[in-house]
Amino acid sequence: MSQNYPEWIWQNGQIKPWREATVHVMAHALHYGSSVFEGIRSYETPDGAAIFRLTDHLKRLFLSAKIYDIEIPYSVDELADACRDVIKKNDLKAAYLRPVAFRGLGGFGLSAECPTDVAVATWPMGPYLGPEALENGIDACVSSWQRFAPNTIPAGAKAGGNYLSGQLIAREARRLGFGEGIALASTGLLSEGAGENLFLVFDGVLHTTPASASILTGITRHTLMALAREEGIEVVERDLPREYLYLADEILMCGTAAEVTPIRSVDGKKVGSGKGGPITRRLQELYFGLFTGKTADRWGWLEPL
Repeated sequence: MSQNYPEWIWQNGQIKPWREATVHVMAHALHYGSSVFEGIRSYETPDGAAIFRLTDHLKRLFLSAKIYDIEIPYSVDELADACRDVIKKNDLKAAYLRPVAFRGLGGFGLSAECPTDVAVATWPMGPYLGPEALENGIDACVSSWQRFAPNTIPAGAKAGGNYLSGQLIAREARRLGFGEGIALASTGLLSEGAGENLFLVFDGVLHTTPASASILTGITRHTLMALAREEGIEVVERDLPREYLYLADEILMCGTAAEVTPIRSVDGKKVGSGKGGPITRRLQELYFGLFTGKTADRWGWLEPL
């Protein structure tokens, strides 16, 4: 699939032409996966363009870096300014942002001391799982690949190397004709999608897998939990066995890229009525309502561009 690249990118303290933002082929991150990143969206709102939960995303970037001892030579505020500046420079409003920090060119060993490079890219991006996915839902499958076990690779860090697991899950699903894959944890219980968190609905109650299921505790996941509770929908974090995917009234995936996407079938078994159910649709309304003004932003999540 071809990609139209924007004209400008922020790299190591300055905005430069996209084509000039290069990295040496011997950079540590290229060989060892030593990078941390975030995915963030900006939306057009009635009050102008706003970046959704920018500060929360950047704080998580620093927490991920802390786990891997990656020193980021900028503050949260400086990177927030970089995010705003690169969107403005590219004349965008609704956009996807990708801040990334990684070990650059230095030593060649696993524990080598290397300088940290930091970049912020932005580009327009529609629904991650396809233009029809938000309305019609997707067909998912349980992957043959499990998520990593606790105390092996920290699932709580949004690190580049972690997404080798997600690539295996996503590519297997696409090869088999599904829209996305769902992974089990090393326990055999449900974990998450290739790059999305999971919610299952039973009798009007929203269930989601816990941090101990080797998930990235997503910011969109947290958003939906807060919106649901504000709406009076009960939310339960719990271990969930695989077969509950076949018994749930509704299932949805969520993430910055995927937003709020219904799952209409799993492993060829129809979920509920085979389309987004009432809880899923209400959560979509509440979530996207934050950007249209229909849902009050009681939490200060919309940060002006």
